[in-house]
Amino acid sequence: MSSTLHKLIVLVSRGEVRISDHGYDELAADRVSVRDLVAGLPTAELLEDYPEFYKGPCVLVLQWDRDGKPVHAVWGIPSGESSPAVLVTAYRPEPERWSQDFRRRKT
Repeated sequence: MSSTLHKLIVLVSRGEVRISDHGYDELAADRVSVRDLVAGLPTAELLEDYPEFYKGPCVLVLQWDRDGKPVHAVWGIPSGESSPAVLVTAYRPEPERWSQDFRRRKT
C-alpha cells in the first residue's frame, strides 16, 4: 500500500473527508453513492499513485459500489496540508478504455 493511500484511509477513518464540487457532479452523473466510496476506501485497490502531484498527493483507486459495480475514484490531500481526505472525482470506468478487470488502461 502506498503511503498516500494509507494517509487517506486514516483521514477517512477519522471522518476528515471532503467531496469536491466536481466530485459531487461526477457522483451524481454516474449514480455513485458517496457513502459507498467513503466506506469502501479501506479495501480500495491502488491503480496509480501521485505522491508529488502539484495540487497535493493523490491516488487513483478501484472501488466497488454496493451493487458490485466498479468505480474509479481519485482521492487526494491538499498541497501543504495534512487533512482532509478529498474525493476529487469518481466515475464508472468505460470498458473500451480499460482492461476487462478495470485495473489497466488500454493502449
